[in-house]
Amino acid sequence: MTTKYGFGKTILVSFEDAIDVVIAALKTEGFGVLTDIDVQATLKDKLGEEMPPYRILGACNPPLAHKALIAEPSIGLLLPCNVVVRQDEAGTVHVEFMDPSAVLGMVDNPAVHDLAQDVTERLNRVLAAL
Repeated sequence: MTTKYGFGKTILVSFEDAIDVVIAALKTEGFGVLTDIDVQATLKDKLGEEMPPYRILGACNPPLAHKALIAEPSIGLLLPCNVVVRQDEAGTVHVEFMDPSAVLGMVDNPAVHDLAQDVTERLNRVLAAL
């Protein structure tokens, strides 16, 4: 899966195992999960709508986030890096990463572009480890 704003792949594990595997792989690249949004539960609770499991993990690498905030104080509008773990109707599990280079490319600051490239490389290594 590749779009203008993200990249990812399907993985052959259960949805719950995928969450654990993704969080562990992120940790190896210095990322922690700041937020964990359970979209399935939220839509069920707020709208009564049913959908397959869908979680958005807000991943952050603190040293890189700090550098970005120093270089561009408003960059927090584009942070953290979202990682989607979702299951489709057929039961296939997908892991998708926001493309930091695409998103942070909107910022007119070469220091941020260099950081975006670093984060993109790290997230590609996470993806390869899945």
